[in-house]
Amino acid sequence: MKYVVTGGSGFVGRHLAEFLLKNNHDVIIIDNLSNSKLENISNFYDDVDFHKLDILEKEKLKPLIKNSDGIFHQAALADVQESFVQTKKYYDVNVLGTKNIFELSEELGLKTIFASSSSIYGNPTQTPIMETAQRLPLNPYGQTKLEDEFLAEKFSKNGLSVIGLRYFNIFGDGQSNSYAGVITKFIKNAFEKNPLKINGDGLQTRDFIYVGDVVRANLLAMESKTQFGFLNIGSGMPISILKLAQIIIQKFDLKTKPVFNTSLQGDIKDSYANIDLAKKSLNWMPTTTLEEWLTSKINDI
Repeated sequence: MKYVVTGGSGFVGRHLAEFLLKNNHDVIIIDNLSNSKLENISNFYDDVDFHKLDILEKEKLKPLIKNSDGIFHQAALADVQESFVQTKKYYDVNVLGTKNIFELSEELGLKTIFASSSSIYGNPTQTPIMETAQRLPLNPYGQTKLEDEFLAEKFSKNGLSVIGLRYFNIFGDGQSNSYAGVITKFIKNAFEKNPLKINGDGLQTRDFIYVGDVVRANLLAMESKTQFGFLNIGSGMPISILKLAQIIIQKFDLKTKPVFNTSLQGDIKDSYANIDLAKKSLNWMPTTTLEEWLTSKINDI
């Protein structure tokens, strides 16, 4: 099969593109390189059909994707704090860009799997969070992802096969500061033997999911008989930021204690997923825990 990956040189996108190649699929990558670099895909660049293009350029997108078998839409701006100061830019890219993808997908009859986010839930009233929970995002980034879901609901009624995967906090090699930044920053400080900096009291909980498990969920969603829906993609195992810091301090044998800063604007208190629906509909299960991955990072030093 031939698949399009938008944002294919970004964190999730490049892992997804490489996974598709390893599963004998042809891959077209569309990325404007605004938040990524070609070197991110240097190890398989010659094996993909790469195009430097913005998803806002709809007419230029059509000839690139018209002969494909499906679209994995990963392109987005994803820095929560930046979304407060660049609200229009986030709306244009994340909402209008996604609308372009959905319109082309509908016109060409292509199944589309797109990256939604746990940010759409805001502060949940109950945890673990089920897909039926209220969607009340606390920040502009989360609002753009909710707008994408509204678009998906609209286009599905017109016959588009579209599935939104609500990513929780993704970790793995090659992540940027804006994507699951807390792990990136903790590890950077740990390598440099500097104190780990925690925003707030550290008691806020998160659900960390390995990028390899995320990309498997994408392909399973594409290959599934499910035509429409939203699925939580997380580990289902909450951990506090303070506990995460303590684990990293122990694994890196740091002699310093965490430093506590003020809470970030729009930060969510508790967030972890109920993943029963993804397990049932995709026959999917996360396979790599955060502690296992951290141990592998230490062993690679």
